[in-house]
Amino acid sequence: MAVDPTLLSILACPQDKGPLLLVDDTVLYNPRLRRAYPIENGIPVLLVDDARDVSDAEHEDFVARGVAGWAAS
Repeated sequence: MAVDPTLLSILACPQDKGPLLLVDDTVLYNPRLRRAYPIENGIPVLLVDDARDVSDAEHEDFVARGVAGWAAS
């Protein structure tokens, strides 16, 4: 289930309040903090405790494939 573009345009990282990248409708990614937030059944789980750190390689992959939600609006 895809994340609604309108919802994506207003979502922000709960930690630094900045924009997030959508990666394959499965992850919202904060490239500044290198933290990935899961999307479960089309619903973003934007809880700091549920986010995970990503490796350097995964960071590069997410940045290359991610779609900026704020730029899409």
